[in-house]
Amino acid sequence: MSAFEQKVSEIRKSGAFFAPAKPLYVCRAPGRLDLMGGNVDYTGGLVFQATIREATWAAAQSRNDGRIVFWNPQMKHEGWQDRIEFDLAALTDEETVRKLVNQTLQVRWTAYVLGIFYLLRCKYPQNVRAGCSVYIESEVPLNKGVSSSAAIEVAVMKAVSGAYDIPLSGVELAELCQWVENVIAESACGIMDQAASVLGDENYVLPLLCQPCSPKPLVKLPQGLRCWGIDSGVRHAVTGVEYEAARAGAFVGYRMICDREGLAFDLDSSGRIPRYVEPRWNGYISNIPPSLFRSRYENDLPVLILGSEIQDSGKTHVDPYTMIRPGVKYRVRSCTRYAIEENQRIELFVDLARGASEQPSENTFRLMGDLMFQSHWSYTECGLGCEATDQLVELVRAECPAGKLYGAKVTGGGGGGTVAVLGSTDGEEAFRRVVGKYAKIRGSEPYVFEGSSMGADRFGIHVLKADS
Repeated sequence: MSAFEQKVSEIRKSGAFFAPAKPLYVCRAPGRLDLMGGNVDYTGGLVFQATIREATWAAAQSRNDGRIVFWNPQMKHEGWQDRIEFDLAALTDEETVRKLVNQTLQVRWTAYVLGIFYLLRCKYPQNVRAGCSVYIESEVPLNKGVSSSAAIEVAVMKAVSGAYDIPLSGVELAELCQWVENVIAESACGIMDQAASVLGDENYVLPLLCQPCSPKPLVKLPQGLRCWGIDSGVRHAVTGVEYEAARAGAFVGYRMICDREGLAFDLDSSGRIPRYVEPRWNGYISNIPPSLFRSRYENDLPVLILGSEIQDSGKTHVDPYTMIRPGVKYRVRSCTRYAIEENQRIELFVDLARGASEQPSENTFRLMGDLMFQSHWSYTECGLGCEATDQLVELVRAECPAGKLYGAKVTGGGGGGTVAVLGSTDGEEAFRRVVGKYAKIRGSEPYVFEGSSMGADRFGIHVLKADS
């Protein structure tokens, strides 16, 4: 039994939060390290995601009343309310749920978990008739670009599904969690974070084609390779204007390309996440071949354009989860180029990784590392760069000639957060030199991510009976 399971068992015995005579349903969901992919999950690209050792734990227990009660001690350390109650009957529609989680800043974190109950109540009304108590603890640091939000969504939804006797796993579980983050938390994330947390496994990397969510066989890093993550110390959030502007800019460019080709958009609401589609690339920007983009479309796209100019065109913005802000300048050309070229970089990276699993070579590792450096620079072109992450990447680059480290890139949504580092299995000394130099530059020791762990599906749901 894990330390978390022992703890919640003791809490149940005390009667302080859980009912002593009812079972507990426990799940664990890890954060993820974005080895390659970043911001192409929402444009239909391929991503390559590893799980991290740090995870969120959740324990759920059904109640005899209609109350939903959350207890998350970590939130108190952030200055937020750690214990909150809601009425299940009050979860009548999306707007009402958003108002409940936005009452104050101190309860805003519940957007990622209260939305779960609203969604499950709508989807499984016969199962979700009573309230639920949910206790949460997380080792995943907040705002470091390793997807603390997906980890809490997946852990809580999986545990709650057990308490309500709802079988949820795989792609369905990931998509439901993404819906909660998009619609209730109002964060325009793609699917990769939730999918990695659900489907990942220890010492493997998940290739995922985000059309909308098509997992490929897990890949073990080739013998001789390992990866780490280094926190830059700059807080990252996918709810920031920079992330929203980069995503929106790509869709503005996509709209311009389709207008040039005479392709009409329709809103497809058949899936859980509504999206605009057209007949050639099916609504996925990353399906446009890089050679075609370079030769036919790139030079026709504006480098910068004000949101007010985009609005004045009268064209529909073909991304339901971002808005065009009149005073923001959008980097249309670079953001569209990133969505298209990054997808090809990832395809190359994954193929190199698979090939090197059978025949590892120093040249292959070097090529993989250079693809990471290219990816990092593309973030900067999209407006998602950061001086701190640039410093980390350049410190890694300085170690490359010695052959112990191969590449690095900012992860996730960019604009701060964590840098992923690829190196050799005997590159620990070189990696620690990077950490030490960065600590000297920044004046503090950075948090280091190393190691991995099983995803939520592999962990499953642990049922702690009343006598356990």
